[in-house]
Amino acid sequence: MSAAVPPEHPPAARTAIRKIFRRVVPLFFVMFVANYVDRVNLGFAQDQLRADIGLSAAAFGLGAGIFFVAYALFEVPSNILMERFGPKIWLTHIMISWGVVATAMAFVDSPATFYTLRFLLGAAEAGFFPAVIYYFSRWLPDSHRGRATSLFLMGSGTATVIVGPISGALLDLHGIGGHSGWQWMFFVEGIFSVVLGFVVHRFLDSRIESASWLTADEKRELVAVIDAEQDARDARRGTAAPASRWRLLADPQMLLFLWIYFAINVALYAVTFWLPSLVDDIGGLNDIQVGLVSSVPWLCALVAVYVSGRVSDRVGRRRPLLIALLLLGGTGTLLAVFVSPWAGLGALCLAAMGFKPASPIFWTIPQSYLDARAAAPGIALVNSLGNLGGFVAPTAFGIIEDTTGSTKAGLVGLTVVGFLAALSVLFLHGGGRNDHPRTRRAPTPGAARTPHDPGPTPA
Repeated sequence: MSAAVPPEHPPAARTAIRKIFRRVVPLFFVMFVANYVDRVNLGFAQDQLRADIGLSAAAFGLGAGIFFVAYALFEVPSNILMERFGPKIWLTHIMISWGVVATAMAFVDSPATFYTLRFLLGAAEAGFFPAVIYYFSRWLPDSHRGRATSLFLMGSGTATVIVGPISGALLDLHGIGGHSGWQWMFFVEGIFSVVLGFVVHRFLDSRIESASWLTADEKRELVAVIDAEQDARDARRGTAAPASRWRLLADPQMLLFLWIYFAINVALYAVTFWLPSLVDDIGGLNDIQVGLVSSVPWLCALVAVYVSGRVSDRVGRRRPLLIALLLLGGTGTLLAVFVSPWAGLGALCLAAMGFKPASPIFWTIPQSYLDARAAAPGIALVNSLGNLGGFVAPTAFGIIEDTTGSTKAGLVGLTVVGFLAALSVLFLHGGGRNDHPRTRRAPTPGAARTPHDPGPTPA
């Protein structure tokens, strides 16, 4: 996970950036793998769990989605606490907490405990993703956040590839020790996150200045580069005052961020939670085979995430790439409606290759749009409300399946969502090379803002 560092940065800063890509980015990558496995492994336990505790498709969808209600409620408070205690302490706390709750899922014995633990899992995980995005904004210059974010989000892509085979193998332990396969799955995968939490505490630092693995010159030059980008933001605004957290809600650009990220999550989690069921429609597959086949779309998506991240940083034009990915995802879900199950798997590969990389490309835009000193609550706001798409998608799909006996109407809905999100990206400001502080001319201090000036502009 090394990075090619542009020559405009001082030598010591370039060395520091390479070290961050070798030490910190891989750590966050593994954390996100564990995070995503514990979040979506529920889809593979669906048949056994529903049979054992008596859940309808709609009830299962509600339980899958209620995670995101808690996630939305606790996201901003979690990030305020992260700013108080520091990323090292708070990310360790988040990881161990979600690992404990994920392990406790092995002891679900009724719909009530199922809903309760899914809610608690959402509360425990709240704050993880925006904390990492905020961390990148304080440790890396803008020219490297796109690649770092893509590499980090490849953790979720990797998780979707491996969760099927691993969960399928654990489900195959059904009956051993008198326990169901789904109980083994939740217990083993949850314990891994608990252990990883202690590893994070050992290797993560909250601030550049406290990183013993950086030299004094590397710390000084890297901080200077990041501070210079913040100064450029202040110069464009004509003020050094940070953006108000509460005014973020009144910013039209923030509302667009919320809607687009909501749409991306509706698409992603609908495919994630119901893909095993769609693969099962092929027929003649056991649990391990369903898991292996279900990993194919996400393996394709993993390649797409890496390639799109490199293209994004090299070309510097985020919006056109984001639009193309959303259109590809919508086209894939539309094709899946009209073709055979095996061909539908190919169509879902296209959907995954569109919707999965759309997320890291999207995040490069609000990262540079927000004032660094308001980045944590701003990112948390977008992530928490946008992640409610994870509640809407599985809940709606469950109701659709109970009502119609098929998920085809849901796939049509995903197509509409993807196309509308692509259209909305046209109205975003930023995400282009001309918005970088090295190339955009700062306005005259104190100059009046024109009616078309969107306010805070991207770094």
